[in-house]
Amino acid sequence: MRRVLVLSLALLAACQEDGAGPPNPVAMTADAVGHYCQMNILEHPGPKAQVHLDGLPGAPLFFSQVRDAVAYARMPEQSHDIAAIYVNDMGAAPNWEAPGAANWIAANEAFYVVGSERQGGMGAPELVPFGAADTAVTFAETHGGRVMRLDTIPDVEVLTPVSLEEGVGEDDYEDRLRALAQRRGG
Repeated sequence: MRRVLVLSLALLAACQEDGAGPPNPVAMTADAVGHYCQMNILEHPGPKAQVHLDGLPGAPLFFSQVRDAVAYARMPEQSHDIAAIYVNDMGAAPNWEAPGAANWIAANEAFYVVGSERQGGMGAPELVPFGAADTAVTFAETHGGRVMRLDTIPDVEVLTPVSLEEGVGEDDYEDRLRALAQRRGG
């Protein structure tokens, strides 16, 4: 029996060394840019996410908002299967402005506060992840929202378009283009 146990543990360790488990999270650095916005995600407040794709080891897609990563995972257009998704544990984050570079937890293990007053790094509603349910409940009591697990978050919370802030929109964009053209003498 002992030989079987030792052999089983050795095989398990060999499988893990061969990459048989999900990839490990990658620390966020100044080189990390948001998949959709292509902006440095360290410059944005709130929790972040990283999505690891099969066949692309060590090069996760970073997301400026957890909501965006969940939307990405739920859309059928991906070119690769998803190997793992990690999110910042906001219970271990220094603060909202600095969510942490290495406090990652598996997305499917997190407790999310959905519908809080807090906005993510791109100014949209955010799914705020926590590693512990009681920390998520405390956050929800302070900032509103409800605590949910990833598989119970409705698609409407992540796939519905978000209206822009008042005063920011197509008219604002056109005004900025006109001002830029005038500065360039056009």
